[in-house]
Amino acid sequence: MQHTDTIWPMYVSLKKVQTQVGRWTSVRWELDQMIPATLEQPDNGVLVKLALHKDERGSYRINLDMDNSTLFIVCDELIDGTWVPAMISADQYVSAGCLESDTPVLNIPMPGAIACWIEAFITRHGEVEISAHRRKHVNRRKNEGPSANHSGKMQ
Repeated sequence: MQHTDTIWPMYVSLKKVQTQVGRWTSVRWELDQMIPATLEQPDNGVLVKLALHKDERGSYRINLDMDNSTLFIVCDELIDGTWVPAMISADQYVSAGCLESDTPVLNIPMPGAIACWIEAFITRHGEVEISAHRRKHVNRRKNEGPSANHSGKMQ
């Protein structure tokens, strides 16, 4: 699978981590490796693609504008409890939907190269208006922001 303007294939491997709290043992899954598919496939690496979609540009913009941009690795959970990477997304709404349906998701910091690639995608296809209820820069208490013209005068 080739890297394109909309698809970036990656090898993703996870590792099982056991922790003990008191006398109870807990298991969690963490990212072991995520490398471009142009490199050699690591042990236990699964080929997974990060695909960009035009209708998710607003979500990508919100993610990129955050201090801690994140990628979401959506996993399939096998009967024995093993997690297998199934897809990668930069859209937090995809992640939230998966979590609501009890599908496992790992959050990882977004590598700079991927952030630049997503930024180029948004630039190429155009920005999407983000509705005001999602904008953190709007301060309604101080009557500031894009819809602050409340003087009652029609211009």
